[in-house]
Amino acid sequence: MRIASMFRNLLATSLILAALASATAAEQKVTKFVRFQIDKTIAYGVVEGEVIYEITGSLFGDWKRTDKTHPLANVKLLPPTRPSKVLAMAGNYRSHHRNQVVSPKFEVPQLFLKPPSCLLPHGAAIVIPKGVTNVHHEGELVVVIGKRARNVSKEKALDYVFGVTCGNDISARDWQKNDVQWWRAKGSDTFGPCGPFVVSGLNYGDLDLQMRVNGEVKQHQRTCDLIHNVAAIVSFASGHMTLEPGDLIYTGTPGETTEIKPGDVCEVEIEGVGVLRNKVVAGR
Repeated sequence: MRIASMFRNLLATSLILAALASATAAEQKVTKFVRFQIDKTIAYGVVEGEVIYEITGSLFGDWKRTDKTHPLANVKLLPPTRPSKVLAMAGNYRSHHRNQVVSPKFEVPQLFLKPPSCLLPHGAAIVIPKGVTNVHHEGELVVVIGKRARNVSKEKALDYVFGVTCGNDISARDWQKNDVQWWRAKGSDTFGPCGPFVVSGLNYGDLDLQMRVNGEVKQHQRTCDLIHNVAAIVSFASGHMTLEPGDLIYTGTPGETTEIKPGDVCEVEIEGVGVLRNKVVAGR
């Protein structure tokens, strides 16, 4: 009996140690990356606290962390990647639909394109163009593609995701309503804030998302409420166009959006990722 009791205790201890080791390993897989400029050099780095460790090699292939460091406060942050394309989801939270009633067409992921030229880094200004009178914020989780994806299944789709970042799908509602296409309503210069970091290893399907304007929470929901989750979006998109490393997919915005005006400060915060902050200014 005594030997059996000792064996049970040893087994229980082993299980606890294994669980702790597994949790530690999972935590170690969460990595925060940044694309930045210092002087004339543009580079990628791994962020630990307030310090950036430059990396060598390819961010989407083989890379290695170096001993070259920079204080985060001393660099200029850039859009997190240089994508060949930027996709965005329309109507991908039930709370974003009138009376939360989702029409049948949204049973299929509804994607549209934003030009890479609209991307705006953390800290830069959202410019409201002349001639537009009703511009809204849209806080979103943004997927960063890690390797070429074509016709991938939902079961394999997350293997093609490098990480996620924060995004704000700025939208000129009067142009969106009256134009035939959304090319300027969603794609004008500065209408694609994203960053400041790309974080890998998180549970992308259950992250807290907040959109604040001047410190006031305007949108707040978890990514588990997406109608089409990250895997479904990546799988569907890859069935129609080849996704390349660094491509971005804005996954949709929750709840109601509100107008932003010059002088406002927009903040998108996603659990485990960070805060994307941009001031709003008037175009000249």
